[in-house]
Amino acid sequence: MKISILDDYFDTVRTLPSFAKLAGHEVTVWNDHVQDTDALAERLKDTEALVLIRERTKIRTPLLERLPKLRLISQRSVYPHIDIDTCTRLGVVVASSQHPGTPSYATAEFTWGLVLAAMRQIPQQMASLKAGNWQLGVGHSVHGKILGVYGYGRIGAVVAGYGKAFGMKVLVWAREATRARARRDGWDTAPSKEAFFETCDVISLHMRLVEATRHIVTAADLAGMKPSALLVNTSRAPLIEPGALVAALKAGRPGMAAVDVYEEEPLRDTTHPLLNMPNVVCTPHLGYVTHEEYETQFIEIFDQIVAYCAGAPINVVNPQVLESANRRR
Repeated sequence: MKISILDDYFDTVRTLPSFAKLAGHEVTVWNDHVQDTDALAERLKDTEALVLIRERTKIRTPLLERLPKLRLISQRSVYPHIDIDTCTRLGVVVASSQHPGTPSYATAEFTWGLVLAAMRQIPQQMASLKAGNWQLGVGHSVHGKILGVYGYGRIGAVVAGYGKAFGMKVLVWAREATRARARRDGWDTAPSKEAFFETCDVISLHMRLVEATRHIVTAADLAGMKPSALLVNTSRAPLIEPGALVAALKAGRPGMAAVDVYEEEPLRDTTHPLLNMPNVVCTPHLGYVTHEEYETQFIEIFDQIVAYCAGAPINVVNPQVLESANRRR
């Protein structure tokens, strides 16, 4: 098959052991990011299998309709960036492992790194030292404080464990069924969303972006946080009401934020408010970006291609395509 891999910024995929699974295929790897439909249509005009690295490129109807040779999209995790109905209409199989029981430890680790970086002002202190100055100010310890985990899924559960290891009290907020699971696992849950935001010293968001969670964190929620509190987002930017975080930080509630995700990515605008606030630590969506996590993901992504080529597709999210193909036989 002719396979295209998009958005491999540092040409990492070729170095992975799992890349050997594509031996015998014609593979093209693109290292830049392009979202322009005309440019993508030209690049992918002969592509039969398209490999996506998470949600870096949106695969929408205008593009899909210009890719007549495309038969398979292989990726991992959720797929709000793909027009699934159009794929089904055009006969394109979308294979995406949901990796049940396998959290992204890389994202959980990075979340904790952001917590410590923000609480101890590590980036700001480094900048001060490089500028010829000494200590910039006094940071905050996490021991004894309350860690709020908003969304108790695979990553949230791991982050809760990290909080406990650092001597924090962990408080969970989520929908009722998820809160019940957190209680069964031994964690405390907040009596209400309002109490959750008012009580916690650090709040970390760990939810999938679906219609039910879009803008689930409101300006009123943020306004209820302590002036000394930290909000961390390594999940998705649209979980927060548009403009609410910048406004809240300017108002002083919460007093700090650590952000790894943005409304538009890659973020190139150096004038973006979050990049220019002294109480914010910003990183370029690094949560899952490690060699180990890439290998974990691409084993499954490439296995999906191998299975498709063998005539037995796996992890298909639009099985109607297969049903239609079977009826035509």
